[in-house]
Amino acid sequence: MIDRDRVREALTGPITSIATPFNMDGSVDYESLCRILDFNIAAGSKAMLLTAGDSNLIVQSDQEIADVSKAVVDHTAGRAMVVTADRHFHTRQAVEFAKYAAEIGSDVHMVLPPDWAGSCTPETLRDHYAAVAEHIPVMLVTGVFIPRGEEFGLETLRMVTDTVENVVAIKDDMHGRFVTRMALLVHDQWAVFTAGQKQDHLRVHPYGCDGYMSTMMSFKPEIAQAYWNAIETDDMPAAKAIIRDYDIPFFDLIMRSPGSFDAAIHGILEIFGISQRWRPPPYYNLNEAEMEKLKDGLRNIRLL
Repeated sequence: MIDRDRVREALTGPITSIATPFNMDGSVDYESLCRILDFNIAAGSKAMLLTAGDSNLIVQSDQEIADVSKAVVDHTAGRAMVVTADRHFHTRQAVEFAKYAAEIGSDVHMVLPPDWAGSCTPETLRDHYAAVAEHIPVMLVTGVFIPRGEEFGLETLRMVTDTVENVVAIKDDMHGRFVTRMALLVHDQWAVFTAGQKQDHLRVHPYGCDGYMSTMMSFKPEIAQAYWNAIETDDMPAAKAIIRDYDIPFFDLIMRSPGSFDAAIHGILEIFGISQRWRPPPYYNLNEAEMEKLKDGLRNIRLL
């Protein structure tokens, strides 16, 4: 069992969510993956986080997910905590992949269960998490609760906190009223961090939130670190100014992108010379004119 204090420390501050890089043919670009890891570790991220969404596990085969996971563990080489992830695996498959993640040296494993057509109950989800947690420390992700609603999610979390010992962290995707109640419920036991934007973190910070997933850590880490310094020094005017001047205009820019924000993120990583813009089909990739427009947008908000 991993030291919970170590997990909380690694998930404090801006956290890197790895955008898996691809070649033009849709294969994983491992050279760029290593560059992404090195950049983010040098930028001060204490955790290398794989997720079903940002890491594009949904468009990877099971073997590709296994290979990317091992590459991240091997190249990180103890310089940061590694969080591997699954995506909608049934319990038997989730357990087998958790065993593999533990064998390759993953520190924590994020579990995203399937729940097609509301097929799970709080009890079956608890049992799913418990089965995986027998083999590796587990991180929950609240995205699975979004279609089911706040009360379903909180009931599940109460069951897990009461009965499953090897759960060590939770990533929030729901935001709003749910996350404040969730943080009050679990923060004494688990590390808590938010996905989304800095404003999402700021809303839940008083209720118990250790860190936040930072898009900017991967290309403009000084902005992410400046925000976190404002949080640590309780300089709320500075934190709000960073949200106003950088975060809101940045997310306005990338959400307007063809292929939505993830296409823009991959484009930005190419603009900064870190990886390539490509994603596997049927996902959309920005063309040259759209890349130029993205550059102009970044210049307009002083991020390039």
